[in-house]
Amino acid sequence: MSNSVLQTVPLGSQWPTLDPFLFCAHHHDDYPPANESFGPAASLDGRQIGSDFAQIDGWNMYHGSSVPGFPQHPHRGFETVTFVRRGVVDHSDSLGAAGRFGQGDAQWMTAGSGVVHSEMFPLLDAEGPNPLQLFQIWLNLPAADKFVDAHFTMLWGDDIPKLAQSDSDGLRTTVTMVAGALGDTQAPQPPPNSWAARPEADIAIWHIAMEGGASWELPPAVGPDTLRTLYLFEGPQLHIDNEEIGSSTGAVVDASVPLALRAGPEPVEFMMLQGRPIGEPVAQYGPFVMNTEAEIRAAFDDYNRTEFGGWPWPSNDPVHLEAKGRFAKHADGRVEERGPLHPAQPSPESN
Repeated sequence: MSNSVLQTVPLGSQWPTLDPFLFCAHHHDDYPPANESFGPAASLDGRQIGSDFAQIDGWNMYHGSSVPGFPQHPHRGFETVTFVRRGVVDHSDSLGAAGRFGQGDAQWMTAGSGVVHSEMFPLLDAEGPNPLQLFQIWLNLPAADKFVDAHFTMLWGDDIPKLAQSDSDGLRTTVTMVAGALGDTQAPQPPPNSWAARPEADIAIWHIAMEGGASWELPPAVGPDTLRTLYLFEGPQLHIDNEEIGSSTGAVVDASVPLALRAGPEPVEFMMLQGRPIGEPVAQYGPFVMNTEAEIRAAFDDYNRTEFGGWPWPSNDPVHLEAKGRFAKHADGRVEERGPLHPAQPSPESN
């Protein structure tokens, strides 16, 4: 390993992370055309319906039975950041909130004391393929904020900064900033009780796309204790200072120094997760992340007793109307309408 690359790890569909992150799930599915129920117009034979993660024919149903996705399930004690680059996610939750987002949008949900939500991936194109690519990042909450009220924020793709920078050869690097700052450019505000809302947490969530052969210097982090990991998920090679990493590789790097990044001859895409550790004990069991095993048991007891407010929707896997565009209905009744879905899927370089 070089002085800048501290550790490398091969990547699967669920990426290992460092405190304050818990993990990052990378969903990449090449769904076929849709049927009349927003599911795949294809046979489901051979799939383990209810728990389909085998990537048969290049796509999964996950926990969905007719529409791919994740029907209602509870969370407590952490946050989910869902960044969707292609495809659509339909959100519904126990607070009565709902939304449809995708194609460059992100949703940041603080589970706090407890929330139940569903995340379904409706297929809306009956004539052509329905590709989906999203990243769901689990970000921990400190003990002091484990029981804050549940809350979700929509970060619409139109509002997420995208900085395009060219090197001396005119080759471009584009940084999409879901969280954090780069120079004078600041990503949208995270939810108020997020660890990321504290300036000293030094949280950054970036998607970085580099043209083949492009060079760019990644500036150092602000905090001396900040940890930083790069995840190369698209393209064959990325040079970090004097070390080369291959496709589907995560690299823990020195966040205290600038890093000279250079793409190989083909374009590359990678995610960067950065943050100052919370530094507290982590007890995790399935959808609950607390500090002690006793708190995990209490979370199960509370959910069994209260269902975190109950489920107000007529099914466990609700999908919104086909004609519905991008929107968010918040628990307080406030509605954001962001217009129709983009007519075309974004290219890797454009988003």
